Amino acid sequence: MELGIFDFILFPIYVYIFHRIFLARRKRIEDPLLQKYHKQAFWIKIASTVVFTIFCVYISRGDSTSLYYPEGLNIYHLILKNPSEHLKWVFLPGKDFDESYLFDQYNQGYFKGESNYFIVRLVTIFSFISFGSYFVMNLFFSMIAFSGVWRLYKFFYELYPHLHKKLAIAILFLPTMVFWTSGILKDPICAGMLGWLTYSLYSVFYKRKSIARNILIILFSGYVLGVVKAYILISYMPFFMLFIILKNIGRIKNVFLKIFIGIAILSCSIYGVFIVADLLQDEMGLYAVDKLAETVKTQQTNYNNMADQAESSFSLGVEFDGSPQGMIKMAPAAIVATLYRPFLWESRKISTLLSSLESLAMMLLIVYVFFRIGPFNFILSFFRDPMILFGFFFSMVFALFVGATTLNFGTLVRYKLPCLPFYIISLFLMLDVYYKRKAARALKKEQQQQAVLALGIA
Repeated sequence: MELGIFDFILFPIYVYIFHRIFLARRKRIEDPLLQKYHKQAFWIKIASTVVFTIFCVYISRGDSTSLYYPEGLNIYHLILKNPSEHLKWVFLPGKDFDESYLFDQYNQGYFKGESNYFIVRLVTIFSFISFGSYFVMNLFFSMIAFSGVWRLYKFFYELYPHLHKKLAIAILFLPTMVFWTSGILKDPICAGMLGWLTYSLYSVFYKRKSIARNILIILFSGYVLGVVKAYILISYMPFFMLFIILKNIGRIKNVFLKIFIGIAILSCSIYGVFIVADLLQDEMGLYAVDKLAETVKTQQTNYNNMADQAESSFSLGVEFDGSPQGMIKMAPAAIVATLYRPFLWESRKISTLLSSLESLAMMLLIVYVFFRIGPFNFILSFFRDPMILFGFFFSMVFALFVGATTLNFGTLVRYKLPCLPFYIISLFLMLDVYYKRKAARALKKEQQQQAVLALGIA
């Protein structure tokens, strides 16, 4: 696959269209600081789309160019030739697709997973408004991600406006997040939907604004996440609902009422999560609760068998025996793999070098935070701000399961994206809480000294 002159003509036209759309949205933002970040993040996303396209076409081909785009474009052409016969493929589930129509017969079996077919379906739909241009379709996926990631930034900014620079680094300008959400992959859709879901849940259950509109967004974004990567939704919701509960309970003055409402809402949330998990068993696939232990063991065996052939494969250094004790024993290695690997000496490709530098920065950050605030304050941080509790533990649980089941750096780089902003922000918040308390103690001490001095003068 090569980019043609048609791609280079269409791309700037569509960039201008999106520029006008987001410019209109930006003019409605009253905060000049938010306007600045919105503009910067938009143009960084455009540049990243160009880099991602060049990377996938000329440097490292993958699912974007070998599965999603050619198969989606193929269905688009089939529909153009015979709409009455082939339009149904846009609406039917992937398992019902007639594989004799595949563009590449090596892709047999991929449509059985609805998450794969969902991306192919999007490519087919976008083909009608992008003239089938790969460059332009990458832009469509990139803009979906940008819209949701911006909502995620707004969510954190409204709670911690004084941390706007650090929030921008963790969300809008995080290199791997920007790069891997800039083209035809599952990751841009997941990042976009996670951002919309977060902000809408916050708007409904805490701000209590635009209830009907936000409920529709919650249902849509939740559905898309459930189809594309259901394990993100299942691992995310319990911790986010816990955060909402703690934030709302903080508003209540009556202690007994706080406890009663907290227990009631938490019980309902846990029950709801189990119901959703049960409904999404098919979408969860290998990550379904009843298959998780088997999946971890199978994935480790498969990756170990392919280690000699796949240069990006790696080992956790811990064997999993399928027991809960084995999972606990493996947890530290899995979490370290997700958040801090590949190490610099393990990077053998350009695609993993960026991630290894980012992982090194995150390792240095947590070491700095831990020793700067001390072990005691590190632990107490979870009780001082519910956001820290939510962000850190969601990241840990997510990192555990992704690290345990993904023993290839090329894949791990993308799979870990949903937890990275929350992990980094939780560390920034630990520092923020520590410095605020330290400043408050210093102020109190100064006031006490001034009071003593005033009494002495009197």
